[in-house]
Amino acid sequence: MSEARIEINDLVVRYGDVVAVDGVSLTVGQGEHVTLLGPSGCGKTTTLRAIAGLEEPSGGTIRIAGATVYSAAERRNVPAEKRGISMVFQSYAVWPHMSVFDNVAYGLRVRNLPRDKVATEVERALDLVQMRDFATRSAALLSGGQQQRVALARAIAFSPAVLLFDEPLSNLDAKLRAEMRVELRDLQRRLGVTSVYVTHDQEEALAISDRVVVMNVGGIEQIGTPENIYNRPKTRFVADFVGSANLIAGRVRGGASRPGVVGFDATGGMGLEALAGHAPTGREDWVAVRTAYIDIATDASNGRAGGMTNKIGGTIRQRLFHGDFIQYIVDSPVGQLTVRRPPTELFDEGAAVTLSFAREHCVLLEG
Repeated sequence: MSEARIEINDLVVRYGDVVAVDGVSLTVGQGEHVTLLGPSGCGKTTTLRAIAGLEEPSGGTIRIAGATVYSAAERRNVPAEKRGISMVFQSYAVWPHMSVFDNVAYGLRVRNLPRDKVATEVERALDLVQMRDFATRSAALLSGGQQQRVALARAIAFSPAVLLFDEPLSNLDAKLRAEMRVELRDLQRRLGVTSVYVTHDQEEALAISDRVVVMNVGGIEQIGTPENIYNRPKTRFVADFVGSANLIAGRVRGGASRPGVVGFDATGGMGLEALAGHAPTGREDWVAVRTAYIDIATDASNGRAGGMTNKIGGTIRQRLFHGDFIQYIVDSPVGQLTVRRPPTELFDEGAAVTLSFAREHCVLLEG
């Protein structure tokens, strides 16, 4: 990873007797885009606000660009306006009585920049978000997507050291949200700015991040690239929360003590082969298989069942059409399994089928 831009060590935030953030440690590299992902109440927004200086922690340290902005031991807490950060909120926080230009210029003017410098930086920021033609328009006349672009332009206008996003796309409709993800990611890469992004949307986190930090009940469950988080979940929570996965109960076969392929005896007496990313301890009792990595075959079909390591017989209980994919609910000896296949692969409800998947897609979860 590149040189650290944000360093958080043993961060604790309390609200009375409630511990909202419990010992979080995280490093964000220069120019890296890291997403804090988790359900409501997991501590992700509180962590972001602590970085921004909008929440006062109870313990730990926070450093930005090598400077300590919070330290419980040193009793240091640098005010938000002196941390060199900028934040984009869920609510846009665009002033409706101002023009687009004045909204973006506000942060520059309070820093007492010369008028010509303000104009140059505002035009640069509006160009980056494709809003220069709207500079004289009242912010009250903008759509939701345009207001979010103005909020983003305002955030980047003074070239902050760190850019923070608090669920900035959650108020947009699904189509516009998907478009804005692409624009946000492209803009972040072009600027090379270090950024931390908060969302509860798994698809969003996987699509735009260099790394994803999965949080739960105030702590970190797993940190990794989107591909690593999706394909190699460490815990049952990560497997279940990120993407769509089948969780199969059982017991790791005795004798396995190294990372790699291990035997797993699933409930119902069926033996499977799984991939362990850690040294098994013997306490592991779940494997995860992503719904998209399971093939379906019948005697009459041309499925890939013959080339797969793990095979489970079953009966299709339900077929659900989702447009881009078809979801099958299958009754099997290891429990009810969900399978997602392309809409070109059609199987009838009630059909006897064989489910198959490669051992590298059968992930042993930590005990």
